Amino acid sequence: MSKAFVRDDLVAVGVSPVHGKGLFAREDIPAGTLLGVCKTRPARKDGPHVLWLDDGERPVQVTCLLRYINHAAQPNTAYYEDLSVETLRDVRAGEELLHHYGDDWE
Repeated sequence: MSKAFVRDDLVAVGVSPVHGKGLFAREDIPAGTLLGVCKTRPARKDGPHVLWLDDGERPVQVTCLLRYINHAAQPNTAYYEDLSVETLRDVRAGEELLHHYGDDWE
């Protein structure tokens, strides 16, 4: 697995209209940009900032800034199995970064 990091030159935490805090683009970010690789620790149960990997078999709690990416049915970022996070399309400066958490979140 890749070493954890966050492109904090590209993202910042702010107040989200979606939910509490959110992660926002500091500048225009092109599609396909790697925003980072999540820093995590094992989780024993569901809760805030927990990702379920391998079809729900391995929960991990995200402990870096990437945990502030909120849900949207039309996401502009994606988490991958290696815990990397990448933009799916061009993102404008000031735009909130959003990920589709799954159909249970509709």
